[in-house]
This record gives sequence, structure tokens and C-alpha cells, in this order.
Amino acid sequence: MYRLSGQRRVVHNLGSNFIQQSPLSLQPLKVVAIGGGAAGFFGAICAAQKHPHAQVTLLEAGRQPLAKVRISGGGRCNVTHACFDPAILVQHYPRGGKALRGAFSQFQAKDTVEWFTDRQVKLKTEPDGRMFPITDNSETIANCLIEQAHDAGVNLCVGAGVKSVEKKDDGFKVELRSGEVLIADRLILATGSSPQGYEFAQSLGHSVESPVPSLFTFNVKDDRLEELSGIAVDPVRLRLQIGDSKLEQTGALLVTHWGLSGPAVLKLSAWGARSLHQHHYQATLTINWLPQQNPEALRQQLLAVKSQLPQRAIASSCPVILPRRLWERLISYVGIQKQTRWAELSNKTLNLLIQELTQGQYKVNGKGVFKEEFVTCGGVNLKEVNFKTMESRCCPGLYFAGEILDIDGVTGGFNFQSAWTTAWIAGQAIGRDEG
Repeated sequence: MYRLSGQRRVVHNLGSNFIQQSPLSLQPLKVVAIGGGAAGFFGAICAAQKHPHAQVTLLEAGRQPLAKVRISGGGRCNVTHACFDPAILVQHYPRGGKALRGAFSQFQAKDTVEWFTDRQVKLKTEPDGRMFPITDNSETIANCLIEQAHDAGVNLCVGAGVKSVEKKDDGFKVELRSGEVLIADRLILATGSSPQGYEFAQSLGHSVESPVPSLFTFNVKDDRLEELSGIAVDPVRLRLQIGDSKLEQTGALLVTHWGLSGPAVLKLSAWGARSLHQHHYQATLTINWLPQQNPEALRQQLLAVKSQLPQRAIASSCPVILPRRLWERLISYVGIQKQTRWAELSNKTLNLLIQELTQGQYKVNGKGVFKEEFVTCGGVNLKEVNFKTMESRCCPGLYFAGEILDIDGVTGGFNFQSAWTTAWIAGQAIGRDEG
């Protein structure tokens, strides 16, 4: 993989050494990837492995690469999700699913598992479909990527913040904050949700969908939830009313010090990210604590308890599958005292209890964060990218990978999968049209 090069003077790979090139000499294709996260590493590795004669340089502004990989999944790294049908896989992406449909036909979760397995990193599948390294240690994934980059000949440069990128007739000029300059024939932007990465994309002719947070918890201040932190219920059905729009999810719910979290909430936050942002994170959340029972069946169950155990205190005889503390709080909310017996339960109070168990309403008045991870929706407009190659439609020789694109998935390994997929495609395609 070589290209014809005219005479020019180049600062080579951060070294401050000027290399005088002879006229019309054959020079290796120079690839620069900006961003030392999952997508940047994977793109650089795939480019170097697919095109072994290319010179691949990976630039990371921080001193430690793969920072997000190291903290993801509580330090275990949720590598991907055990969903091996691309048509189903794309349904887990609030934004970008349509564009990823073809991309997943090239490289999907099954390929990710095989890629790591071939490099002696075995993954395991948890009951909810999330896949982790069997070591339960994200360093396993980080070390694998670093070793693969080294073995493939990728020149990794840490502490190499980029100041600007510029398109030239014969490639790209990449200026570092240190003042040093690299010349690249191909450029991969894999800067995640970094504002500077969006600026680079815009400077090269792209439009950017404005980024807003996704995957976050709900701030809910409500007497019913006080002192219930740590209680989890699975499943619940949640319905979120944001202005005139409604969203629904079923899954596990976790009560926290500040409100509500858990997979069902995180999925709602992802699908409602833009609407919630527009409404300043003010919304109404309806909780069905018992989604596997319809209201009429629940009524008959409660009436049966009233008939069979009339002298039992309602507070101490919970007939449904709920944590006791939650049951006590909900019945207290509808006016049932601790000493109230089932025989004393009026039809009016029974109706209120059924409504509270299946249609309790809570006010969302803000957003929290999801551990140390941060996902945004927004990024480079997908219509401006060829998803068969991940090459820009606006700027030849420019490729994209990872969260810099307007793609985001729900929690469960889907965001990493889109990073692996887009980076793999870019790495495969990046040397096809060399001179």
C-alpha cells in the first residue's frame, strides 16, 4: 500500500525530524486516527492489520488511553450484547439504527466475540444478555487492544492533543497543541462526544446534530420513595409523559437517594433524550409495580385476601410480590394505617390501592448521571457518511468511528458494539483507493 508522492517536507510522527522526500517517490500510505478510545484503537488496529504497509498513527490527548473502556461496566467493560441478528440488534439504538443495519451485516456482535476470542480474550454472557470478559476486569480489554496495536505497528502517541485539522489537496494537515505537525493521507476521527471533535468535523465540511445527554437517571423527590434507597423491583412498567409525547419501557427499576435508576429508566432516558432536554427534564412518570397482573386480576386477588384473612393487618400481610418496605409505603400513601385490618378495607380505598400499584404517578424534575459513564445523542450527521466504508461524503479521505457520529444505544453493550463496527469498517476501507 503505497502512494506516489511529490516533493514536500514533512514533520514525521511527533519527532521534530524533517524528512526530505524525493520527487515521485513511493511512500507508504499515512493514516492518522484521532482519539485513543475504543473506536480509535479498533480503527487503527484494523487499518494496520488490513493494510500492513501503511503507517498508522494513533493520537490520544490524555496520558492514559482507553479511559472510558477502563471504567465502563463498573470496571468490568460491557464489551457487547449477545444479540446476533442485525435486524434485532438495530432496535436497541434510539438514533442510528437504520444506518447501522447495513453496517452490522459487515461486522456485528458475533464478529466482536470472535475477534476477541481469537486473541485469547474470552467473553461470557450474563442473564440479561450483556457480555463481559471472563476476568470481570476491563483491563483485560484495554491490554488486548494496546497489545494488538503494538503488534500491528500502530504508532501510539499519548499526551498528543490536536489543535486543528485541515484538508489539503493531497491529504490532511494535523497540528498538535505542541506546535508539531503531521501530514496524513487518510484521517479517522474517533473523538467520542468531545466538543473539539465536533469542531474538527465541522471544519472539514460536516454538520453536527447538537449533542444532549442520554442514558441518565431521573431525579424524583417524592414521599413514597423516601428511605427506600437500594430497593429494586423487576419487572416494572414505566410510562413517561414528556409534553405531548409518551414513551414506555418494561424492566428493572432501582430506587436511589435522588430518585430512580435501573435499566428501565436508562432506556427511557435514551429514547426520550431530545424531548427531555427540550422540556428541561420535567416530565410525569407512571409506574406499574405489577405489570404481570392486570388490574382486574389484582382486584380479585386483594378481595380474596380480604375474605380469607379478614383479621390480618394489611401492612404485615403483603399478598403481592413487592419489597415489604415499598408495600408499607404505598399503602400508607393511600391512607391505610399500620393497624388497619383487611376486613376494614373499603371499596374506595381498595380502588386507590389498585391505582397506586398499577398507575402511580411521579414527577421527574431533573436528571442524574449513570455512574461514571456518559453517553450523548447527537454528533456528525449520518447522511453525510457512507456507512459501507465510514468515509465522509463531504471530505474524501476522512473517516468516522464511534460516538462522534449521531448514534447512541441503550445500556447493555450496544454503544461499544457500534464503536467496534464503525471502526472495523473504516479500518478495512481506508486503503482501498490509494494511488
